[in-house]
Amino acid sequence: MKINKIKVFLVASVIGLGMTSCEDFLDRPTEDNYVADGYYKTDAECIAGVDYLYNSPWYDFQRGFFSFDVMAGNLYMSDGGDYSAFLNFSLTSNNQHLRNMSYSLWAVNGHSNIVRHYIEGGSASEAVKNQTMGECLLWKAMAYFYLVRTFGDVPIVHDNSAMIAAGDYNEQPKVLKADVYEYIVMTLEKAIELLPEVCAEGRLDKYCAKGLLAKVYLTKAGVSGTLNQSDLQMAAQLAKDVIDNSGRQLEKNYADIFKLEGNKSPENMIAWRWVVSSQWTSQNSFQSDLGMTGMDEYGDCWGEWSGPSVDLQDAFGFNILDEPSTRPDTDTRRKATMMTVGDIVPYLWRDHGGFDYMRFEYDKDYNPAAWGQHRSPTGCNMVKWMYGNNNDHVTVLGTSAARMASSLCTPILRLADVYLIFVEAKVLLGQGKDADALKAFNAVRQRAIPNAIAVTSLTFDDVWKERRLELACEGDRWYDFVRLAYYNADRAISELKSQRRNQYWNLDLMFKEYYKTGQWQVVNKDDDGKDQYTTYDDQTPAPNVTVNSFTVPFPMEDLTFNPHLKEDAIHVDVREKYHY
Repeated sequence: MKINKIKVFLVASVIGLGMTSCEDFLDRPTEDNYVADGYYKTDAECIAGVDYLYNSPWYDFQRGFFSFDVMAGNLYMSDGGDYSAFLNFSLTSNNQHLRNMSYSLWAVNGHSNIVRHYIEGGSASEAVKNQTMGECLLWKAMAYFYLVRTFGDVPIVHDNSAMIAAGDYNEQPKVLKADVYEYIVMTLEKAIELLPEVCAEGRLDKYCAKGLLAKVYLTKAGVSGTLNQSDLQMAAQLAKDVIDNSGRQLEKNYADIFKLEGNKSPENMIAWRWVVSSQWTSQNSFQSDLGMTGMDEYGDCWGEWSGPSVDLQDAFGFNILDEPSTRPDTDTRRKATMMTVGDIVPYLWRDHGGFDYMRFEYDKDYNPAAWGQHRSPTGCNMVKWMYGNNNDHVTVLGTSAARMASSLCTPILRLADVYLIFVEAKVLLGQGKDADALKAFNAVRQRAIPNAIAVTSLTFDDVWKERRLELACEGDRWYDFVRLAYYNADRAISELKSQRRNQYWNLDLMFKEYYKTGQWQVVNKDDDGKDQYTTYDDQTPAPNVTVNSFTVPFPMEDLTFNPHLKEDAIHVDVREKYHY
């Protein structure tokens, strides 16, 4: 943990950061800075002062967000370095994505603490002070939820100012993860107390905190090695409260959640609310890392060398070697997650009549940057997290994108997730025929597969697979494995080892021939007339997953600055020691 960075967090909060406009924080930024001692005096200042917690401190977590989908077997990335380490379970303390992720999460915690401190001492109205302090606490809880599920036992930094005054910011011991979970629960309980039931569009409210707390309880339930029935009951109770009383509904069409229009979707309960601005780190850069070269006008996309994994394709029930017209595609989530031969995405490249996957790769009249070859190692590329081109961005949001920058939001807790949290808790409680659980499960599934027959009983396998398809490539699957490994590590290890995590060879020969002739054949001729078989690489050994794989190493710099991270964790009675 980069505890020596706490001083930096404090200074940043005092001397100012680029803030987002208080009256329209989802759409446009302001470059005005503030001095903390003279700020937080009015309601508008308090609201503006927490806006940046929805984006900037999280920016360096972005690559960690999808790197863990590589580890979970949902994405394929192999660069011989930092991404490959996630693919083959060879992570070390020198991995740059782990380092950036760690710094980002501790930055969120540090900024949340400091901003809450200044708001508490300010002179705004009580209602707005409560709302904005509640927002700070929810973001703090979210940061810790990622930290404990990633690194396991971690230090608790409750009050930056007190730690700096004491001079012990590099002397913090690790705390047992069970106690860290209790600290997260305590933090969210206070957030629920402070937050309003209904807030402005896109902002956090009481039900956002309850939804997150339900997920925390579901995860916490297995941390002792066996499932805690009381925690499962709390998870179900909180999730049901959100489902029944939040006023939110599932979007009718799954893909709508992830379009630029989805920035206003009430299903996206907790989301990073990015903005394109002169403040670097306020923006979404996912398309650069995951999008195909030439997808936008800025020369900033390099993601065609990666792709949704073969194992995820299997989960959606299709094989890339099958002729496209025979592909079942009964699950609408597939096309909203990944695109392949034969696909056109209507909400990307709207000024071109939609994003035509094959023309994009092979037709220079359609795409001047076309490589003339298929480059994805898995035969698919990402749709989810893509905003398209600048025309798409301007058409929907009224503002331009920029290099490595869009304002497409990133949902990190959706209402459908809360539905499935409720279902999983009920199933683990032995209530797989509970009427409300069946209703919630069928609502999620039948949105994605409109003609699906309603299920009348549920098993863990049902909800486990449904979570994978519903939340595919949303940075969540690895943490599902962590939650499972708490109480059933053997199953988690076995599944990860059995996944199809490798790539195909010679897909370009097959795809190009199909584009040119309309004929689909798995055996192709090379330039010399020799047969080139399109095959899946099944020679790479299964990843070396062990019970220790479900926590990852601290970055080397953290270990250097705080040697206590190498020591055993201690028990802390967090409710006795810490107070809000």
